[in-house]
Amino acid sequence: MNVLGIETSCDECSVAVVADGRAILAHQVATQIAEHARFQGVVPEIASRKHAEWIVPVFRETLASAGLELSHIDAIAVTNRPGLIGSLMVGVGFAKALAFGRKLPLVGVDHILAHLYAPQLEQEIAYPFLGLLVSGGHTIICRCDSPFDMHILGTTIDDACGEAFDKVAKFYDWGYPGGVVIDRLSASGDANAFSFPDPSLHKGEHRYDVSYSGLKTAVINQLDQFWNDGFEKTPQNVAASFQRAAIDMIVRRLLLAAEDSGIERVVVGGGVAANSYLRHVLLNREDLKVVFPSALLCTDNAAMIAGLGYHLIQRGDRDGWDLEVAGRVSGFRRGYP
Repeated sequence: MNVLGIETSCDECSVAVVADGRAILAHQVATQIAEHARFQGVVPEIASRKHAEWIVPVFRETLASAGLELSHIDAIAVTNRPGLIGSLMVGVGFAKALAFGRKLPLVGVDHILAHLYAPQLEQEIAYPFLGLLVSGGHTIICRCDSPFDMHILGTTIDDACGEAFDKVAKFYDWGYPGGVVIDRLSASGDANAFSFPDPSLHKGEHRYDVSYSGLKTAVINQLDQFWNDGFEKTPQNVAASFQRAAIDMIVRRLLLAAEDSGIERVVVGGGVAANSYLRHVLLNREDLKVVFPSALLCTDNAAMIAGLGYHLIQRGDRDGWDLEVAGRVSGFRRGYP
């Protein structure tokens, strides 16, 4: 079965065709980084307008790149939650039109679940596993028992990890996207120059949760307080110290979850999964079996939507023309969805 996937949840406009939930036959991602760079962050109105401009050309280019026709498509899968409402509406509207015109099955896909499915497009991974989703919008530690069954163990109580990267980079005017810039600066910095704090969330229900607002405040407003004598206050040193603190924070909680659950298999997803320090730390752990997707599959992409969409369709899921979009998912803290 060839499933056409459509992803427009934020600022990537992506279309892909995936066969039987595994083989990527065609895949295109049009990024809007240049459109948002001068604002050093995604502007929702600009994002939705660009999706409206780009969705048809990206769709046509995707099929043409693999020599496919629309007649080769058996079903349509589209991201419908969570994300920017205007951006999601463009993708869902286009998916509905295609499905209606060709009388094809339509299914809405949660892109959080899709991120944790993404590595399955490159290798088969057995369930259960611990999932670590780290992006600009989400920071989640969870247990996955199937492609559809995810139980949230911990999350951020304020900023997402990638959001903290973007805000620190914006404050210091280092460039955009913040995660990429900080990772690059860190390569020539010394992470020992600053000892930034790890927030203590004492209540039992926060055992696996993280908080990035305090770290962000320390880096932006209290730099001198955490500066270690003998080191220069260079952008490279600030970036390296911040990156280590931000990544180590989530890794410590992940290790607690692995110890408590007895699960040693970990799947990482989301844009921050491309971070070199995160990859170095986790891939060098001998007590864990950690799987990262390739760089293209870390960010929002339609291949993961088509892949997970295949399994939803196989179990009998279908959505109608009343398929709606959602910026967030109800019941997020108590289970999923």
